[in-house]
Amino acid sequence: MTRDVPTRCRAVLLAIFIAFGDFTLVTAILKRFLFGYDIGVISGCLIMPDFIRQFGQEGTNGQYYLSSSRQSIIVSVLSAGTFCGAIVQAFTSDRLGRRGSILFWSAIFTVGVAIQTSTTYSLVQLLIGRYIAGLGAGSLSAIVPLYNGETAPKAIRGTILAIYQVQIISGVFLSYVIELGSHTINNSASWRLPIGLQMVWGIIILSGMFFLPESPRHLLGTGRGDEARKVIAELNGVAEDDPLVIEIVKELDFAIRAENEGGKSTWSECFSTRNALWRRTMNGIMLQFFQQLNGQNFYYFYGDTFFQSAGAGLSPYIIQTILGAVSLFGTLPALYFIETWGRRKSLLLGASAQAVCALIVAVVGHTTLAPTGTLTSALTPRNRAGGNVVITFAVFQVFIFNTTWGPTAWVYLGESFPLRVRPKSIAFGTASNWFWNFMLSFFSPRIVDRIGPMIMLVFFSMLVFGYIYVYFAIPETKGLTLEEVIIHCTSGIPPWRSVGWRPSEKHHHKVHEKGTSDSVEKP
Repeated sequence: MTRDVPTRCRAVLLAIFIAFGDFTLVTAILKRFLFGYDIGVISGCLIMPDFIRQFGQEGTNGQYYLSSSRQSIIVSVLSAGTFCGAIVQAFTSDRLGRRGSILFWSAIFTVGVAIQTSTTYSLVQLLIGRYIAGLGAGSLSAIVPLYNGETAPKAIRGTILAIYQVQIISGVFLSYVIELGSHTINNSASWRLPIGLQMVWGIIILSGMFFLPESPRHLLGTGRGDEARKVIAELNGVAEDDPLVIEIVKELDFAIRAENEGGKSTWSECFSTRNALWRRTMNGIMLQFFQQLNGQNFYYFYGDTFFQSAGAGLSPYIIQTILGAVSLFGTLPALYFIETWGRRKSLLLGASAQAVCALIVAVVGHTTLAPTGTLTSALTPRNRAGGNVVITFAVFQVFIFNTTWGPTAWVYLGESFPLRVRPKSIAFGTASNWFWNFMLSFFSPRIVDRIGPMIMLVFFSMLVFGYIYVYFAIPETKGLTLEEVIIHCTSGIPPWRSVGWRPSEKHHHKVHEKGTSDSVEKP
């Protein structure tokens, strides 16, 4: 087994910069629709007069408007692109390498943003630009945790992968702040500025990646051992001939050779019984499914409605900035809890606490909130009291989500798979995230029109189901190397007894012996 490694500042800064890649892609998120990198920017644009004039329709009264169907298409086309990108990146991750793939998809994302920013009165061009940007965003949302999981030392891997979520939420908050100022501009700069600024983030990633190393696991997997040793030494702050480097290279090299005995990996292999791959792939898919159905996205949709029903009298831009700030502050404790509580405890506590919040919001919101559109002056004391309760627990749930499920689902996805199928398995999990993102962004407004706050009972049920699923299916992986995670998943230890598990010399010897035997038998 590899000993604990010294954590060098270079490794931390490297992973933070890479995590910034998805901050790049999510410079904007949420308000009326759902979580997904630029939803904040586009939702703000949907109510900007100049944006409506350029891409809306002229009504019989001479006023321009955006129909609900046109709004739905503008918002959801990005999620369609992210879904496709999450799958396609699996081909480039192996062919171009992790570093080369990040470069390629950052360029695609930047091109998509440029197409959106330059459009004038052309809805088709706007949609094409959003789809292309979605391809880049979806690809990077899978590659970034993959790269971080393969480069970060095990002692800080969970924290580094959690920083991925911190940077996403930092982008959310920044987009809200920018639109809080830009929406007052009386020309196209009101929407071109927040959308176009995403090109700056894309260029930062494109330039920065030229100075960052390739994943050492990918280098060893492609026969570039000398480069891999150099990167491992640099990331761990030791010399290339240090025993730690030799030990890590030896273990990685053996694991890679054992994984590759069966020839080239296929998509169906992600669901094979070998090394319990099917279980790990399904866990990644299900965690991303539950993450999207936690219910916090509903608040990003209707936080403004709840605040107005409570008599807050705040503009939608101020409301989304408040939610963005709560989300950002919620991710900061996750950097600590992910390595102290562990993955399972974070998910279990997060699901139970959010379920309580969702239940309270559903019942109180349904029984006390005034109908949408009610004037503030017409609110009764009962409406205001109920609105205050809903706001309070909405804020609690957003905070809890970003402390637990927000980062932890991505951490688990980034550290659960062997090198052989890692890009493909992560692609399935990420595609699950974007698929449900698309479904929710497209259908939630229609559901809420029918049942209002009672939609939170649906999310309450999902959180209860998620708690049960995590308890029986998700093992603890805190403190394990990626290779030890593989041993853990094939050890037969039930997930609810996995906390504190460490591989013994017997486990390592058994796996190494099997791998050596397979190598000898292979013609």
